[in-house]
Amino acid sequence: MTLTRAILPGLAAALALAAAASPAMQGQRDLRDVLIVVDITRSMNVRDMNGVSRLDAARGLLTRWIASQPCGTRVGLGFFTERRSLTLIAPVEICADYAALTETLAGLDWRMAWEGDSMISKGLNHALTRARDLDAALVFVTDGQEAPPLPYSGPDPWHEDSPGGVILGAGGDTPAPIPKFDDLGRETGFYGAEDVQHAPARIGAPPTDAADRPGYHPRNNPYGEADLDGTEHLSALRADYLTGLAAERGMGFARLSDGPAALQAALATHADARQVTTRRSLSPVLGALALAALLAALLATPFTARKETP
Repeated sequence: MTLTRAILPGLAAALALAAAASPAMQGQRDLRDVLIVVDITRSMNVRDMNGVSRLDAARGLLTRWIASQPCGTRVGLGFFTERRSLTLIAPVEICADYAALTETLAGLDWRMAWEGDSMISKGLNHALTRARDLDAALVFVTDGQEAPPLPYSGPDPWHEDSPGGVILGAGGDTPAPIPKFDDLGRETGFYGAEDVQHAPARIGAPPTDAADRPGYHPRNNPYGEADLDGTEHLSALRADYLTGLAAERGMGFARLSDGPAALQAALATHADARQVTTRRSLSPVLGALALAALLAALLATPFTARKETP
């Protein structure tokens, strides 16, 4: 026992000295730089994400995802409305600027929109260009509802180099009503069928069956009027549409409802990583071992003393 009492304090002192020297292990780690762009148009106010709006659910998930990333990761933040995105924060290191990122994210609101339109493909292309210029992958959060509906020619194409990334789809699969607000931001009900445009945007060539539609006139009404009714006043996640947009742009698709792990997995597949050298300190481990050795020595002392008493 005397030997134990002599060894343990010495071991504790040696471990403490080693911890004070700040030894470390070096390794390699993959980090991804990301620009997050969140759709803040009207349909993102639909409350079909476990009772909260799509925008609220997006803010919560993105905050959790940022918190789960290792230090050294760089994340930027912006929002989309009409046909463009606006970058609020260029990619910054998340540990140094965590408060700025998460507080700005928490402040995203539909009232920040400068227009009510939601031209998804145009906004996505604009956000991709911005992300590429910032040397970051793109996380584009949207429900995919084009408002007004796409023209007969379809969505805008993408022919440039893509920075990669993920389209994160928000919303449920069942069409739900879109909340309506007055000029003071007070909710007044929901959009009705008479409040929105149902027909494809009157841009580009008319449909091939236009001449057979009611009201057709080759000069005054070349599109006809057979598609003036519809369900565009309701909103659901356009998952198939967004999956197609993502594939054409070298991006992945994930559902917001599947949580941060789904976003992380999609990014691992569709966003390039930069490899950095990391330094992991061994001081906490050595310090804990030194404390354990010291406690063991203290606990052994009274027991030894009792054994040596005649």
